[in-house]
Amino acid sequence: MIVDTALHELEATGHPIRVGIIGAGASARAIALQLGTPVAGIRLAAIANRTLERGERGFREAGIAEWARARTAREAEGQIARGLSVLTNDPSVLTTCDAIDVLVEVTGTTEAAAGIVLEAFDHGKHVVLVNAELDSLLGPILKVKADLAGVVVTNTDGDEPGVAMTLLRYLRSLGLRPVAAGNIKGMVDHYRTPETQRSFAEKHDLDARKVTSFADATKLSMEATVLANATGFRTGRRGMYGPACSDVREIANLLPARQMLATGLVDYALGAAPHTGAFVIVHEESPLKKVQLAYYKLGDGPFYVFYMPFHLPHVQIASTIGRAVIHRDPTVVPLAGPVCEVVTIAKRDLKMGERLDGIGGFCTYGLIDNATAARSVAALPIGLSEGCTLLRNISKDDVISFDDVESPSGGVADALWREQNARWPLPVQASGKHLAKKGSARVAV
Repeated sequence: MIVDTALHELEATGHPIRVGIIGAGASARAIALQLGTPVAGIRLAAIANRTLERGERGFREAGIAEWARARTAREAEGQIARGLSVLTNDPSVLTTCDAIDVLVEVTGTTEAAAGIVLEAFDHGKHVVLVNAELDSLLGPILKVKADLAGVVVTNTDGDEPGVAMTLLRYLRSLGLRPVAAGNIKGMVDHYRTPETQRSFAEKHDLDARKVTSFADATKLSMEATVLANATGFRTGRRGMYGPACSDVREIANLLPARQMLATGLVDYALGAAPHTGAFVIVHEESPLKKVQLAYYKLGDGPFYVFYMPFHLPHVQIASTIGRAVIHRDPTVVPLAGPVCEVVTIAKRDLKMGERLDGIGGFCTYGLIDNATAARSVAALPIGLSEGCTLLRNISKDDVISFDDVESPSGGVADALWREQNARWPLPVQASGKHLAKKGSARVAV
């Protein structure tokens, strides 16, 4: 791996990549732990978190005995120059700090993270998104903003979209034709809530809402959307097929061949060994090549499964950081406009006047859908759903549209979503009542 050599050269010359982490939850602390090893050619320079105590915990767990608090970018630059890591509760200290080369955004938010990422671009920072919530909603327009700023934005290796994309790019470089890719998923239950997931979350020191989004298919759908936007592959139907299989290699014969060949598919294997990781399916029609692949125990074809039996976000992120900063090579980034979206689905019967509680909550779950299908019914993206008030009753498992809600006043994410739609317009069917509101991000384009 050329990035391996380059990182060791940075280490040898004493010029490591300086990383600032935004967030100090479980995922962020795991990343800090790995980077604090330290990784050759990379240094954990700073953590920004609203609660300083969590940031301190991140440094302690990473084995970093000394750090300094900073209230301004200049203070941070001075402390980093002295060899200290910096802790702050203000993300702008890191986005504007000249001693930071790349920001790793790990908050799992959309509104707050969108503002942080834009500010990072404005100050010449590359950004690694460990934030499928933001990437699945606004990845295409963030790629445009990053290009204009001359920086890299990318999702990360180690999360399933990055594992699948890294494998897919490797297979493509060999002259193989990928036609499907996705996750290996243990279970899906759309109706899980923070209450049902509380004991599991407490046992593993995780946030209950985050764990809920893992179980109810929202995170799965967001990750598949990130992968779809990076490959151009579609979903075969809303929510994907998700065939149950005992081994991931079975999935080659369980997805519709016609759709794989026509558009490419993102999907997932349910309950399949090795029970973690990601897969890519390639297609081969050459009779002689099929004989060779059968000899090497890949099956009779014409569809063949390649897979990675692990996904380790906190470990594999080092490769993404190196590729982004040294080679300006994003691990996972949209090709152009949205190919898929994550639409909002009622988790139970909802009543007029109820306020939606967003990703991983009690009210809704998210399902991937093709962008053309989502826009044709003015579906409300799950990433913009939090805080919306229902204008009518919604039945369990129904899609919630913009016409069904009164939205809170627009913010950064709303504005970016509006800009994204304007840049890549798709047909929208809606009554238009919400579109007439001054400043609304709900624009029919």
